[in-house]
Amino acid sequence: MASVDVKTAAGKSAGKADLDDTIFGIEPNIPVMHQVVTAQLAARRAGTHSTKTRAERSGGGAKPWRQKGTGRARQGSIRSPQWRGGGIAHGPKPRDYSQKTPKKMIKLALRSALSDRAADGKVVVVDTFNFDAPKTSAAVKAIADLGLANEGRVLLVLDGNDNNTALSFRNIKNVHVLPSGELNAYDVLVSDTVVFTQGALPVADAPKAKKVKAAKPAAAPVQDAPAEQSADDEAAAAASGSEEE
Repeated sequence: MASVDVKTAAGKSAGKADLDDTIFGIEPNIPVMHQVVTAQLAARRAGTHSTKTRAERSGGGAKPWRQKGTGRARQGSIRSPQWRGGGIAHGPKPRDYSQKTPKKMIKLALRSALSDRAADGKVVVVDTFNFDAPKTSAAVKAIADLGLANEGRVLLVLDGNDNNTALSFRNIKNVHVLPSGELNAYDVLVSDTVVFTQGALPVADAPKAKKVKAAKPAAAPVQDAPAEQSADDEAAAAASGSEEE
């Protein structure tokens, strides 16, 4: 299991943290990452674009001139697509761009993206920032102390309860703040460095125990009646038949 240095907000060493190999140590699956990111960007599209066809344009009910004898090209309506102010042929209409992506594929894309950043040494772990109140200047100083001021885009992954830190970093250019529950492949891939607080560092889920079906109870075997009893029954039946006659 790989490990990474844990730093304080001042950039000093505060021990080491283990990176789970199932999350930070797999072979990146590039086709899966591409498909998941494409679906994520497609889901962002509003899909509210709309154009009017010739049927939706007002006017154009009368034929502009007679069919023959004018020397002009024949026309049926001034709202045809070739006319100024006419309808749009094959124009966009409102639609939903979202794509269905399997959950396993989304998780694999995230693990592949994190493994790619970890392989390049672009994963940083900070123990905590401990901001008593939101303060952007303190956040800027922390970025500089961590040596990330000139490292391009930084993705900062925080605990859900670390509100002061989120408010301190959100106005800094090239720093994107994200709660750990919203970590995704696109934001990891679009960032140059990923910074985790120690409490937000992802850990692999424990494997689920397989449910064992209880065996059905075996049916009780049908016991044959004793031979003596069957013989007595036949004799009684014969006797009752002779009495009826």
